[in-house]
Amino acid sequence: MKQRSGLDASFLHLETPQMPMHVGALHNFELPASYNGDFLADMRAHMASRLVLAPALRQRLVKMALSLCNPAWVDAEPDLDEHIVGIKLPRSRPGGDQAELEAQVGRLHAVLLDRSRPLWKFHVFSGLKNGPGGTKRYAMYTQLHHAAVDGQAAVALGQAMLDPSAEGREVDQQRHGKVRTERSALNMLRDALGNQLGLMMDAVKAIPGTVGVLSQMASQKAGSTVASRLEGQGAAATGNRVGKLALAPRARLNTTVSDTRAFASISLPLEAVNAARRKHAASLNDAVLMVCSGALRRHFILHGPLPRKSMIAGVPISTRAKGDTASNNQATMTIVSLGTRITDPAKRLAHVLFATAAMKANLGAMKSLMPSDFPSLGLPWLLAGLSSLYAKARGADRIPAIANVTISNVPGPTVPLYMAGARMLTNYPK
Repeated sequence: MKQRSGLDASFLHLETPQMPMHVGALHNFELPASYNGDFLADMRAHMASRLVLAPALRQRLVKMALSLCNPAWVDAEPDLDEHIVGIKLPRSRPGGDQAELEAQVGRLHAVLLDRSRPLWKFHVFSGLKNGPGGTKRYAMYTQLHHAAVDGQAAVALGQAMLDPSAEGREVDQQRHGKVRTERSALNMLRDALGNQLGLMMDAVKAIPGTVGVLSQMASQKAGSTVASRLEGQGAAATGNRVGKLALAPRARLNTTVSDTRAFASISLPLEAVNAARRKHAASLNDAVLMVCSGALRRHFILHGPLPRKSMIAGVPISTRAKGDTASNNQATMTIVSLGTRITDPAKRLAHVLFATAAMKANLGAMKSLMPSDFPSLGLPWLLAGLSSLYAKARGADRIPAIANVTISNVPGPTVPLYMAGARMLTNYPK
């Protein structure tokens, strides 16, 4: 048994039908024209051989007695017939295969995962049109609960499931071991309460250091070290505004949502993006933020109204140590001004560069202020109640947002990868 950390469990406590807390991705695959197999059966056999490498897929949740504190993971063997399901696309598909796949993802993403089972599900799509030369095409939409993985943990999980060649690789099944017997509710509660006591003691010990970090951050002028570097690029005049971010402006995006979802994908050539961002001494993350900034500005100019204040992005930041592949969440969140009010693209890029530089200046301190675990006695009741109250009171319509959008950038593979013998053509996260 392993009790969920405060950060992991928050994705469980805050989940509602209108706010699913699983993450997912749409994958497109290709097999040779000579392939005549059953890809759904091949996927189940492939995953059966890889479960040994993916502990997050072999665990289910168990609540603590009276929900006094966070639930725990216990060992559980998944029924692959239930966790990997097939969907045949309809013959009539306006817009083509990709448009139909995106519609399917929007429909499936709104369905919450069954908490009585391990928190994942794979949907394998057949019935796609053949590719060039008669190659066979398939797709898969994966669902994984955020309580089990963050972006980096999902990448590590992908490395366990994917192969560098169509032939695959041998996996030592002896590493699997036997499923441990579930412990009694009383023993689990006793261990959980002992863990809570330890977390409380750690929190008390951390108070002096936290106060010191906050005092240091308050005395600094965010972004002052980079202002001179960006002078002459149109950012110096916006430096004070970037360094003193307030709440996000009101926008049509920030409102009470329903339980329906829409999904759309797009691909940009990485070589062209890298060439463009290097000319401006920008990172790939800066380039992603700039692309999103321009897209938001164009959308709101067309459909209105464009907020007079620049829109704000919430940007997840990994706190994971190098080489750590644990299936959990080790991340914090920062905010970055996108400069959507700035007409000139060069000045908007300078604004984004200034904003990200100001954020990086305080990144180390921010990481230390956001522990991944903290005491949770009574937290399940509190967070679940607040989440329900927020939804019923339509809080999103009344309370100013901290950020207008979330923009996440996770490095993908640099070489071709295969799953169950099929080459992965695209990977669109959701």
